[in-house]
Amino acid sequence: MEKLLNRFLRYVSVDTQSNEESDTQPSAAKEWDLLKMLRDELAALDIDVTLDDYGYVMASIPSNINKEVPAVGFIAHVDTAPDASGADIKPQIVENYDGGAIALNGVPGLELKPSEFPEMLHYIGQTLITTDGTTLLGADDKAGVAEIMNAVQYIVEHPEFKHGPIRIGFTPDEEIGRGVVKFDVKRFGADYAYTMDGGEIGELEFENFNAASAKIHIQGCNVHPGYAKGKMKNAILIGQEFNAMLPVMARPEYTEGYEGFFHLISFKGAVEEADFAYIIRDHNREKFEARKEMMSKVADFINAKYGEGTVKLDLKDQYYNMREQVEPHYHIIDKAVKAMEMAGVKAKIQPIRGGTDGANLSFKGLPCPNIFAGGLNFHGKMEFVPLESMEKASEVILNIIGLFASGQ
Repeated sequence: MEKLLNRFLRYVSVDTQSNEESDTQPSAAKEWDLLKMLRDELAALDIDVTLDDYGYVMASIPSNINKEVPAVGFIAHVDTAPDASGADIKPQIVENYDGGAIALNGVPGLELKPSEFPEMLHYIGQTLITTDGTTLLGADDKAGVAEIMNAVQYIVEHPEFKHGPIRIGFTPDEEIGRGVVKFDVKRFGADYAYTMDGGEIGELEFENFNAASAKIHIQGCNVHPGYAKGKMKNAILIGQEFNAMLPVMARPEYTEGYEGFFHLISFKGAVEEADFAYIIRDHNREKFEARKEMMSKVADFINAKYGEGTVKLDLKDQYYNMREQVEPHYHIIDKAVKAMEMAGVKAKIQPIRGGTDGANLSFKGLPCPNIFAGGLNFHGKMEFVPLESMEKASEVILNIIGLFASGQ
């Protein structure tokens, strides 16, 4: 049986960064490299598997028990975030972590420090996998991919392990909010599913943000600065004015728990025209709608001040809070809690301050809470994952399958 660490390192070596500017699915051709690899690995285990034109790997393991139980699915995404490079990743393996700062050797002087990330101290004595400081690591969500594949290999190699019908899914483009837009829930064939896409060990989530994107184009007017009085409209400054009209304390760096935010993620342009983009998040649907309305009112104000057409606002909903879809099937949360207890892990039920494919899947009719994959500090050079957390996540998968099979 391939060791989980080796499997994970093999997966992160494949660059799968998704591209939010692309209209294709998958959004980046390089995502196919890992999707095809996973298809072939499942086929080599003699598992019924398909890879469709949209980049969805779907596999099915038939029941080996003589009673009817629900089909349970496990899903992870292969893409990494656009926020940092996912190419030429050079992981560092830190065995028996001693609680000190870890030098990220790709950038002289850069360290992963417990003084900045105190959660590191929860993993003293364990094996930590870090970046070298030049890229992200890709534990979001290749840790989840590796954990699922590790469990699948165990099931194949241990025919005595009793289980009902199992479904496996790997998806592209989760990081740009399009992971399951074309996912065929009926063809997948699960009654319930879990995304293995959470953070540190113990996380169990069935609440997530309502989410929208906002793309804004500002049309300015550039004239010679020596003769600009009463004529020039500086798109850069108008953009700054737009941003200043949104509440400062509703930015990610000032919020936590159930607090929503406006997050400016990009700004580019010149005096003549500028483009910038936000993401809008809130767990509460009414507050979410109010945030979108506020942004529209700011755009209206700017247009009234500088002339109609100065600001063009494109608002698009991305996903909604899955709680209303999952809560009526709370037994799947109870099973996940029990599966963690069986693995010696204390469940931490909390809202996701982000999104997951499980949200959209839940609204497609497949209740799908989110379970920890083990990683921390996703989307950047400070990302790391404890190997022991990944091992526990894979154990939790097997425990959930066993609980469904036994009817507990």
